[in-house]
Amino acid sequence: MRNTLTSFFWSGDAIRSRSVSDIVLSETLDLPTPSTAVLADWQREIEVRLALEPGDVEVMPLARTQMRWPDYRRCVQAMSEWTVALGLPAVLADSDMALMGCRGARYHHDGEQYGGNAFCNLFLSEDKGLDVHFPLTGQRIPLKRGTAVIFDPVQPHGVIRRGSDSFSADDFAPDQDFVQIFLTWELPIEDADIASALKVDFDIAPETSLQLDKEQLWSNGSPAAVCPQSGRLLPVD
Repeated sequence: MRNTLTSFFWSGDAIRSRSVSDIVLSETLDLPTPSTAVLADWQREIEVRLALEPGDVEVMPLARTQMRWPDYRRCVQAMSEWTVALGLPAVLADSDMALMGCRGARYHHDGEQYGGNAFCNLFLSEDKGLDVHFPLTGQRIPLKRGTAVIFDPVQPHGVIRRGSDSFSADDFAPDQDFVQIFLTWELPIEDADIASALKVDFDIAPETSLQLDKEQLWSNGSPAAVCPQSGRLLPVD
């Protein structure tokens, strides 16, 4: 049976409902290679301060990267040109940017915090043999330097080894580099251009919205969670 997903999210001071998009916009952009100093700084941050374990996704120090790698501006410019070409003018300029690092990512949905957003990610690392995988739709995007994606973060997703169909910590051996560094922007899902690009429909369950006081994902009319290993939807008690 097909899963009908509904995101309940904060819109101002009220909970609003919307459909969950299965569209993933993706392109490979021409980006400069990070400098040796920046790569060394990222490695120190990951190993010493963050101690990233398999499946972890953490914030990296953006200001230090901006200072040590002036060419990062070319990355932002490439992303801006791509989003404009998609018919999304000024969305990056109006959104906060963050630098993130992940060592794979367990399957999850972000509907408990980011139901009001679309995610826009630009990957800065070389190909480590990882894909972002959307288990309910079967879509897989190989991650490498220049991979750009815009997607609905409430759609279950994870970052797994290429060739695998599940997340396992055993796939991320401690003596191998599986870390991906990426820039990310949170785009407002209620923006007309973004909603149109992802084909999101709003107010699809208005009566249920009135009964809720927190953001959440529902599947086929009931609250749902995501199995972190398989990506399957699970009922919430």
